Amino acid sequence: MRFISLVIFLPTIAAAQLSNRYAVVTADTATGVVNIRFASGQTVDNATAYVVDLRAGRVSTTDCRRHACRVTDGYALTVTHTGNAAGLTLIQHITLQGEGLLLDLEVKGAAETRHISPLAAVIHTPGTARRLLDVPFDNDDWVHILEQRPPANPAAFPVCGMSYEYTTIYDSATLAGLVLGSVTHDFWKTGIAYRMGQADTLDVFGGVSTPDDPSKPLDEGRDGTHDHAPHGTMPGPILRSPKIYIAAGKDVRPITKTYGEVNAKINGRLAWNGPAPVYWNSFGVEGVLGYGHVMMPDGVKQVSDVIKTLDRFNRAAVLSIDSYDQGVYSTETLKGLKDYAAKNRQRIGFYFAPFAQWYWKDRIASAPLAQAILKDSAGNPIAYKDGDWAAFALDPTHPAVRDYLVGQLEKAKTIGATFIKIDFLSAGTQESPTHANPAIRTGIQAFNYGMRLLRHLSDSILGPDIFYTEAISPLFPSQYTHARFISTDIYSHLRDDQTGFPNWGSTEYSLALGSHMTWTQGTLWPYTNLDVTIMEHFQKNPTLTETEVKVRLLALVAMGSILGDGSDLRSPLALERARQYLNNPKVCAYFAHPRAFTPLQWADGPGFDQQLVFTLGTGAKGRAGAPTLLALFNFSRKSPLEYTLPAGK
Repeated sequence: MRFISLVIFLPTIAAAQLSNRYAVVTADTATGVVNIRFASGQTVDNATAYVVDLRAGRVSTTDCRRHACRVTDGYALTVTHTGNAAGLTLIQHITLQGEGLLLDLEVKGAAETRHISPLAAVIHTPGTARRLLDVPFDNDDWVHILEQRPPANPAAFPVCGMSYEYTTIYDSATLAGLVLGSVTHDFWKTGIAYRMGQADTLDVFGGVSTPDDPSKPLDEGRDGTHDHAPHGTMPGPILRSPKIYIAAGKDVRPITKTYGEVNAKINGRLAWNGPAPVYWNSFGVEGVLGYGHVMMPDGVKQVSDVIKTLDRFNRAAVLSIDSYDQGVYSTETLKGLKDYAAKNRQRIGFYFAPFAQWYWKDRIASAPLAQAILKDSAGNPIAYKDGDWAAFALDPTHPAVRDYLVGQLEKAKTIGATFIKIDFLSAGTQESPTHANPAIRTGIQAFNYGMRLLRHLSDSILGPDIFYTEAISPLFPSQYTHARFISTDIYSHLRDDQTGFPNWGSTEYSLALGSHMTWTQGTLWPYTNLDVTIMEHFQKNPTLTETEVKVRLLALVAMGSILGDGSDLRSPLALERARQYLNNPKVCAYFAHPRAFTPLQWADGPGFDQQLVFTLGTGAKGRAGAPTLLALFNFSRKSPLEYTLPAGK
């Protein structure tokens, strides 16, 4: 009997694929590289993921010898990479999420890292006018969103930088492009290191920590995380990167809103029932701590009396006493102001900084919360705002901070506050070698701890119907307040280069930045906050023209902001303008339920000559024949604004 041995050679599967009508994802099982092709033409090429282990160093998916793929239920792709010198298993998770994708990296094996990347890739975006948004970590120091563009000589002089948490790469002529950003904000600060050349390379990673550099311009030296220590580490047998969302299409504007909704779905979002509050804020008149003595409590009462005469504005008005001297505005004084305001049918607002201790730097050891101040890598107290009178970063996990929060909220309860502005929140995100709670290892983890605690205490002490707006704060996490400042404090002059005014805080600056952030209203927060209008002048700045007053108010309209005013309404000119603009029946009706307009023409480039166009289709909710609203802003000194509305807009 003859035996014939038969060997059958089966074809090797060289790639695994995941697809829908928006995107095709291909994983190469020979190299471990992932490629993504979007139906609108954008591509993500040669995508890898990696971890920087404290002992083994950088381990990438392409450092592994074996790559196994599994597609689950047609919507999830898992790529497992093994066989590397460190003995780690790297697992990429890629999931179809509507028109986009969710990506993250899981690392198995004994490891510890402060730097982990779910995506490092080359991005190709078709178009003749490519832009990349460089987004700051927070809204402090009047930093801008930069619309970066490819260099004239990309081979020799690439444009490099760091965006934080979110970016979009798009063609400014068509607005086709790609949106990418983090959607988990519980442990990592996410950096997006970019390099613009012939194509764009992105390295998206958890673990970014950048100190301020005052020697550089604001947008280069203070647009980062303001940290004084390296990012904290994640140890353990299983490490996880931040999860990121990526999508592309012929119009990135609706994709940015989807990105916001995905964040809200994963992290939560506060709701606000009923009309939005309107408020008067003392900071534009009085300044920090009231050192100018131009207002003081009796002046607040006088303003309250004036607001009472603005019958429509007064229907939802809150008196917000901002950044006050504790010695002047005691609990008893604030309670007296609340009672006075109540007679005028107004409510009272409250202000505090949950995670910052303002104190004299040379006497910091005797500060009330000295034991809760975070330390830098050298063991020194972290001055989040440096100077003789400095703001020191507090540990949100420290028991003394909990006691401080309780005290502030009890004070807010005593005075009957229904509107609370919280400030200098970025101080609570600072990295430190240690926190009081040993389970907390990173600044964002501590910040979440503190904000959850604040919300829990607030609900317990004040009840649930308290409106929270945050001023200086990181973009993410976003789920703890009802509104957030889009930019730093605004003084209402037209441009930053305007003679006689500070070279920051202009309406142009806030609206140019805001034009790229309209998607946050209604997704991350019920409302945005573009800071207050000014009817005459901000503190000691020159008097504003009537045009500047109107432009400022219309900027709030376009951004879907809540309405606040910071004017000294005891002045006849300020009062005359307030009657015309703040008490206008149509203005008051709009700000009861503000809605962000859609940008048709974004800010572009670093100059102040921005020409911005927004639209709001008021018939969107079925009101047949309702008009489309247009908002056009021409900050240019060089040319008139000419814009042709595209068909169907």
